[in-house]
Amino acid sequence: MGFPKLEHPSRITVITWNVGTAMPPDDVTSLLHLGSGGDDSDRADMIAIGLQEVNSKINKRLKDAFFTDQWSELFMDALAPFNFVLVSTVRMQGVILLLFAKFYHLPFLRDVQTDCTRTGLGGYWGNKGGVSVRLAAFGHMLCFLNCHLPAHMDKAEQRKDNFQTILSLQQFQGPGAQGILDHDIVFWFGDLNFRIESYDLHFVKFAIDNDKLHQLWEKDQLNMAKNTWPILKGFQEGPLNFAPTFKFDVGTNKYDTSAKKRKPAWTDRILWKVKAPGGGCSPSGQESHRLQVTQHSYRSHMEYTVSDHKPVAAQFVLHFAFRDDVPLVRLEVADEWVRPEQAVVRYRMEMVFARSSWDWIGLYRVGFRHCKDYVAYVWAKHEDVDRNIYQVTFSEESLPKGHGDYVLGYYSHTHSILIGVTEPFQISLPTSELASSSTNSTGASSEDEDDSTLELLAPKSRSPSPGKSKRHRSRSPGLARFPGLALRPTSRERRGTSRSPSPQSRSLAHMAPSRCNDGGSQSSSEGTSGLPGSWAFQPSVPQSLGLLPSLRLETVDPGGGSSWGPDQDVPTTDSLSLSPQGQQKLEEGGLGP
Repeated sequence: MGFPKLEHPSRITVITWNVGTAMPPDDVTSLLHLGSGGDDSDRADMIAIGLQEVNSKINKRLKDAFFTDQWSELFMDALAPFNFVLVSTVRMQGVILLLFAKFYHLPFLRDVQTDCTRTGLGGYWGNKGGVSVRLAAFGHMLCFLNCHLPAHMDKAEQRKDNFQTILSLQQFQGPGAQGILDHDIVFWFGDLNFRIESYDLHFVKFAIDNDKLHQLWEKDQLNMAKNTWPILKGFQEGPLNFAPTFKFDVGTNKYDTSAKKRKPAWTDRILWKVKAPGGGCSPSGQESHRLQVTQHSYRSHMEYTVSDHKPVAAQFVLHFAFRDDVPLVRLEVADEWVRPEQAVVRYRMEMVFARSSWDWIGLYRVGFRHCKDYVAYVWAKHEDVDRNIYQVTFSEESLPKGHGDYVLGYYSHTHSILIGVTEPFQISLPTSELASSSTNSTGASSEDEDDSTLELLAPKSRSPSPGKSKRHRSRSPGLARFPGLALRPTSRERRGTSRSPSPQSRSLAHMAPSRCNDGGSQSSSEGTSGLPGSWAFQPSVPQSLGLLPSLRLETVDPGGGSSWGPDQDVPTTDSLSLSPQGQQKLEEGGLGP
């Protein structure tokens, strides 16, 4: 299985959905345009998903501080079989932005940063505002901005002011593009809350029922604003050939039948803007204005009824005049590992790559969900084999047993992303009879044992946890630590085979380094908490989902071996190969969860 040939066009799918605090549906395949057999059903290279009004009540936010929210889990599970990997995510209370890309594109996505701006309650509350992810893709600067603007017919001017505030406050580091509008392409989407003026409820419904939507376009507030608001100059949108997406009775396709009988409106929108010609150079130094965007489709999805809004999706084709498609790190590996001694990885780095002592190489099953969803890892110690060629070896105990397809990825701490990946290769290692018999005896004697506890303690759950998050917005004290206690879910929790982007929930089983800095790609600190004051929690990356119907605290005996797995030693500070700075932070409690 080789990589698809890289051509100049790239396909991007953008989705916006106000989920109205609802629980996720069972299936989102049609929304993602995956596996439908259409012309471009699963050919997207990147997918951006903007959600609004995700349940952010205090009890739910406390759970989400420790575990990934259910909506993010849903989309990761749905996209992983199609080789999509979570590139970045940012959350601000109920506003979430998820960015996915095919795993073989990851080496060409760089300078990933996130930001968020609160506009609710005069800027003190994050129920309204905008969250963004920006990155350089194949040498071109892209920005995705998900907004939830003020509601109601008479708040059009306030919506304009909020959008201006978001554009002015969000700034990124680096020479590529500092402001949102400095990027080569900006995708602006979300629940923008623009309404239909002048016409009464009966006329609007008549136009919808008789497929005369064009009669409503001229009174749509956003369409009118495009011609009068200077801030919207250059923003484009496809024709609104789908029915207004708000407001529906939940569970139906009927517009609001409550006492309020709110008038239908196109509140959920997707727009884009291309930087004007002569707008400067790309990160590669080449002129960036030679770029075109074509909208392939723009539609709503009436089949989803869990919210009073319908989701909207748009598919774009980007035509690049050039592509920077040289990976910073090239990995070399055998086509198959049938013996542990074959688990050797050689790699070479470009001269411009600034490596870090916190870089590592992960082993992933094909279909992994995010950069921390690895089976095993090894620190990139940069042992010279030949000129500009380095080599690392995976230990035998860390390797997966049995047969499967895997890829290797080089994770850059500086770039917060995999900057080098291999093509899929096979691992066929014999299963240990001793481990098998041990497992069987354990299962026979502990039929009622909590399986999720055993899964948490599995050896494969180790993690270097070098994820990064934005520290400058954090207003949260560190969580209290309880040595010798492990937080474990009961057997009633939802079980899954996928693992969390953040290894923090497993850190009691394995102490591992974790560092934070500004502009991290995995999540922003405001996006992590979205709450003021001491209620703000800040995991560095999204974590595994759990509804926590009940918990039990159990003591962990590192010396007894039960919590470390049958074949693992208790990790020590020396075994982590820490840099001097990392050693100091570890002693101060700054590393790990």
